[in-house]
Amino acid sequence: MRSEGDLEGRGVVVTGAGSRIGRASALGFAALGAKVLVTDRDGDAAIQVVKTITYAGGIARAVTGDPCDPRVVDEVVTTSVGTFGGLDVLVHNTGIPDRTTALADTDDPDDTEWHRVIAAGLTAPYLLTRAALPHMLARGHGAIVLTVSEAGLRGGAAGAACTAVAHGAVGLVKSLAARYREHGIRANAIATPIDAGIDPGRGDSCAEPAEQADAVLFLASGAAKKVNGVVLPVG
Repeated sequence: MRSEGDLEGRGVVVTGAGSRIGRASALGFAALGAKVLVTDRDGDAAIQVVKTITYAGGIARAVTGDPCDPRVVDEVVTTSVGTFGGLDVLVHNTGIPDRTTALADTDDPDDTEWHRVIAAGLTAPYLLTRAALPHMLARGHGAIVLTVSEAGLRGGAAGAACTAVAHGAVGLVKSLAARYREHGIRANAIATPIDAGIDPGRGDSCAEPAEQADAVLFLASGAAKKVNGVVLPVG
């Protein structure tokens, strides 16, 4: 059973929060009394989520832009700390799909797809987590949750780029969990099914976004205080 009270008043950042899992997670945190920073490339979508939260009596702000842009990363962290008084929970939900092709069949002479998938699924969480960690360390606690493709648990669930990035994201979670567990910081992930051409963080699956978001909220809550370094399949 999820402990709801421990999320009340917490400063929460959710990336990719303009739709699907990210949106459902942002709304879920707000419903539990958290202060939510909604981030997304799509400014209109992010603002709409903020409006939904504030209309319901919650507290939310929006930051839009490229999650790999250092200026955006800095704005996300400084806005959370400055507006909410801290950054307690960080949820990454920024992956994008590849074309599910085998490596030798990839027709991408400029490696555009490879770099885009790496940037969204691995570089973005790396940069923002690095920026958020000093604030979590200063507070003596924190919860980090990544959304990854199920390709991170096995091969064959996606193309070469998405599979490689998903495994990299799982490695990042494992590293964070081991390095910072003694500092009160936990890192976990949920792994969601992926279909061809569908965003692994927002794609169609057997589970609805709200159900996937429930897993995110659980991993961020005190009910999961002994859960660290886990990749939880949800789908």
